[in-house]
Amino acid sequence: MTIASPAPPASNPASWLNNQPYLLLSLSSLFWAGNIVLARHVGAHVPPLTVTTIRWFGVFLILLPFAWPHLKRDWPNLRKSLPLMLFLSLVGFAFNNAISYWAMQYTEALNALLIQSAGPLFVALWSLVLFGVRLTGAQLAGIGISLLGVLIIILRGDLAALASISFNRGDIMFASSLVAFGIYSAFIPRRPKIHQLSFLSFTTCCGATMLLPTAIWEAWSGRVLQLDGVTLATLGYILIFPSTLAYLFFNRGVALIGPNRAAPFFHLVPVFGSAMAILLLGEKIQPFHLIGYLLVLAGVVIASRQGSAVK
Repeated sequence: MTIASPAPPASNPASWLNNQPYLLLSLSSLFWAGNIVLARHVGAHVPPLTVTTIRWFGVFLILLPFAWPHLKRDWPNLRKSLPLMLFLSLVGFAFNNAISYWAMQYTEALNALLIQSAGPLFVALWSLVLFGVRLTGAQLAGIGISLLGVLIIILRGDLAALASISFNRGDIMFASSLVAFGIYSAFIPRRPKIHQLSFLSFTTCCGATMLLPTAIWEAWSGRVLQLDGVTLATLGYILIFPSTLAYLFFNRGVALIGPNRAAPFFHLVPVFGSAMAILLLGEKIQPFHLIGYLLVLAGVVIASRQGSAVK
């Protein structure tokens, strides 16, 4: 009698997702698009510095039970790389997020999306300046094509409208958050070789601690967080999607394919944002939406193709 061999174990969905960089980066952009839409909607209701501080302390507490064994094992590497880890906490979590939430109180949606579309250029610039990593021809072409698609969507097919846009202090603040996140993205491949839960829990805790004095100052100035339904719903979304999941997915995606190939996925943020406006706010889809979406997707595919950058 022949005994059948046991069936191979079913694939672990989490393990499969952990090795899908394009899906991970796309989901990160989706969650961040929702965060921008939400920040514009509740900007006048929630104090930005306090919310950002709660955001990162909350993410740290969510991750801590899962990250604790990895933190204990990775502590020697974390301690050896403490200056770098504190720097990444500052630019990637404390400054970047606080200033972007603050900026949304002063800037318009059109301006914010235009500035957001420059994210890949900031990543490429800092990768070149800091580490001598140059864009390949495909990466440069892909960024240009996807940027054109973003402009078509945001300007509703009228590129001449770009000349009529004026910028204010909120725009400068929002741009500075992208400069900081570009630095963070360029440094991600050079972070210590530790588990991603160790990395994210450590940096979120440090980032929240850095922000705590600013939250105290904000409350002392009269902007106190009101725990009503809007605030609780805002915090619930922020803690889970654009914070915990998006950063885990983004860090893993960059680790798998590098910052320059990952950067064009930033262009999916305004694409997803406009799609949310169509689905949630009842806006009608127009031909320029479809043209812009196709250009962005084509640019992302071209820029993320396998190929090493020249150093």
